[in-house]
Amino acid sequence: MFKAIFIDKDSGSYEAGIAELDDERLPEGDVLVEVGYSTLNYKDGLAITGKGPVVRNFPMVPGIDFAGTVAQSANAAYVVGDAVVLNGWGVGEQHWGGLAQKARVKGEWLIPLPSGFTPRQAMAVGTAGYTAMLCILALERHGITPTHGDVLVTGASGGVGSFAIALLARRGYRVVASTGRLQESEYLKQLGAAEVIDRAQLSGPGRPLQKERWAAAIDSVGGHTLANVCASLGADGVVAACGLAQGMDFPATVAPFILRGVSLLGINSVTRPFAERRQAWQALGETLDLEKLDTITHEIALADAIPAASALLAGQVRGRLVVDVNQ
Repeated sequence: MFKAIFIDKDSGSYEAGIAELDDERLPEGDVLVEVGYSTLNYKDGLAITGKGPVVRNFPMVPGIDFAGTVAQSANAAYVVGDAVVLNGWGVGEQHWGGLAQKARVKGEWLIPLPSGFTPRQAMAVGTAGYTAMLCILALERHGITPTHGDVLVTGASGGVGSFAIALLARRGYRVVASTGRLQESEYLKQLGAAEVIDRAQLSGPGRPLQKERWAAAIDSVGGHTLANVCASLGADGVVAACGLAQGMDFPATVAPFILRGVSLLGINSVTRPFAERRQAWQALGETLDLEKLDTITHEIALADAIPAASALLAGQVRGRLVVDVNQ
């Protein structure tokens, strides 16, 4: 038996609660993991509250990432006792996820616990930090360096935004943070932001082409914000888009792309090949100041994740929520 957040939908009623489940109910997979830590991400918030069509199959255990120890393995890549991490692959959406004490998954979805990280630290980084690093690597593959100018980070107080600021600053970039919570300005500057602006500057309808302000950007917001970011990038600017907190729409024109050579990069963190995931985690280990994890992270118990989901969607959570699934 194991404890998990269990989501079910019966006759139109959507319910999420703590359940005691039998191991036999776990889905198919060739590796059984005893989970130590998971996290609460935006997708998890949508899944737990039912405020977005994230869950594709019912019943569901949410949790798009986890770190733990292999308990059983029919996969040649892993043996009992191996420490492992999972990010993405539809876990917590189509396949039971990490907000539980046990998870059974396909071995190809896992990577070994990255060198230099404890399981808790790996989840303090989690999908948010991993996605932020994928964004940075994408910008750099397109030629962006610190010498090109400022890099904007939208949704700066959230998980991806917090890590993007800390990682960019450590790699020598001058970072401008956009947030709807200006009271968090000191926190964002502690992470490495050189400047903090109000998200209201970007969140409404704007002109198709605007003053050149940034060399590059990492956007986790979407909607009008992403459109305005593209419109205010400099020549040959690049934006890595990885989220849709404001919405899925993109009310923009082709002007920035044609007249300034702007590039819009979509970042899919869910199904990256093994080599790319390892590269991102290696870069995290080389770049991240682990002492800043405590600044970014708050730890909660499994049961606390249910009320915290609503707070997360309401924009009331700063940084990262790590879930100790055994508490």
